[in-house]
Amino acid sequence: MSESRTSAEGGMETSYGFREVADGEKQGLVNEVFHKVAKRYDIMNDVMSVGMHRVWKDAMITALNPRKEPGYKVLDVAGGTGDIAFRIIEASNRQAHATVLDINGSMLAVGAERAAKKKLSDNLTFVEANAEELPFEPNSFDAYTIAFGIRNVPRIDVALSEAYRVLKRGGRLLVLEFSEVDMPLLDRIYDSWSFNAIPKFGKAITGESEPYQYLVESIRKFPNQENFAEMIRKAGFSRVTFTNYTGGIAALHSGWKL
Repeated sequence: MSESRTSAEGGMETSYGFREVADGEKQGLVNEVFHKVAKRYDIMNDVMSVGMHRVWKDAMITALNPRKEPGYKVLDVAGGTGDIAFRIIEASNRQAHATVLDINGSMLAVGAERAAKKKLSDNLTFVEANAEELPFEPNSFDAYTIAFGIRNVPRIDVALSEAYRVLKRGGRLLVLEFSEVDMPLLDRIYDSWSFNAIPKFGKAITGESEPYQYLVESIRKFPNQENFAEMIRKAGFSRVTFTNYTGGIAALHSGWKL
């Protein structure tokens, strides 16, 4: 399979990293990856971003600026361990309610355990479901967030359409994802780190290198900033923008249901 990025027209549906897989096969393979890394998910993100994911996630919450009032409802997708949801609740002075949705039960179990320790369980609902088929009524949420998860969804266009459906009018979509580096020297350094170091660190930390190899390759297959922004527009969102972090290693995409 080509190592080039997919476009706004699609291609991630059958892309398991650089490997072409049969239609419908990707989801099971991705699930297995996250079953393997669930208990060390934060360590995985630290390795893949050299710790910067924490800064980027904080910037995402600042951009969201959740209302500090009861009734503010957020859907955090592919957020099983609760990392984004916890930040949103704290930023709302523990007023917001976050529904954490993930297709992977292992990730959700980690999140529920962490929520109990942080005494945040009353502000959270954990739901095991598919981002491509959300089990919620239309116009249910004030915001939809997903951090480093959209590239693992086989049918990204379907997931974005579902995000639009469940958001209230005036609701906001925020997607944080690894993206295309736009600085010539940095892109070479980042490529070397990603393909040479990350799988080795993954094996040392978890005993498995294959999940990390997939995750690195999936970053390179994901549409670049402009193409992904176009996908968000095609799903119906307005005022679509993106902000690059750390030279484009990650990007925060924003869209509104108006």
